[in-house]
Amino acid sequence: MSIDEAWYEVGVPGLDRQVSLELRRIRAVEPVQLTVGELLLRPWREDDLTAVWTARQDPLLRRWNHSGADTPEEVERLLARWADWGEGDHASFAVVSGPVLLGSVSLHSIDLPQGDAEIGYWTVAAARGRGVAARATVAVCSWAFATLELDRIQLFHAVENPASGRVAAKAGFTLEARLRRSHRYGDGVRHDELLWSRLSDDPTPW
Repeated sequence: MSIDEAWYEVGVPGLDRQVSLELRRIRAVEPVQLTVGELLLRPWREDDLTAVWTARQDPLLRRWNHSGADTPEEVERLLARWADWGEGDHASFAVVSGPVLLGSVSLHSIDLPQGDAEIGYWTVAAARGRGVAARATVAVCSWAFATLELDRIQLFHAVENPASGRVAAKAGFTLEARLRRSHRYGDGVRHDELLWSRLSDDPTPW
C-alpha cells in the first residue's frame, strides 16, 4: 500500500488527575501519478500557478468551484495546500495532457477509519465536453478503492450546475438526495445541492 503510517498519542482529560491516552492512526497518503489514455493525473506543482490563475478567470469556475483564492498570491498558497498530501486528508491531482492543464480532481475529507471520502472536479473551459472530468474521476476512485481501501466516495454539486451531475453519472455515481440550501457558492448564494455516491463494489462504468 502506498500509505505511510505514523502512530501518536493524544491526551484526553480524565477523572481526577488521570489522563487517558487514545491511540489514533494517521496515514499520510503518498503522492502518486495516474495515467488515463492521454491524460496524466499528477500532484500539483509550483509552476502550475499561471495555468491555475488563468483557469480561475472563467466565470463558471469561479461560481461553482470558488475556493476564496482571488489573487495570484492566494492561488500560490492554495497550490501549496493542494501539493501537500502529508496530513492524509486529501489527494489532489492536476489533470494534464502534455504541458497543458485540463483540470483538477481532488479526493478530500478522507476518513480512513470510516472508509469514506468526498471528491470534486473542475475542467478548464477548453477541455469541457471531452469526458476529461469523468475519466479522471473514475481513475481516482479506482485508485482510492484499491489503495486507500475506501468503501464510499461521495460528491455534491449545486442543482443549477447540471454539467457536474452529468460527470457524476458517467463516472458511475448514484444520485441519492437533494439537500436544501446546503452550501454557499462563489456567487454568494446558498444553493440546494445534489448528493451522489459510489461504493467500492459498484460496477466500474467502463
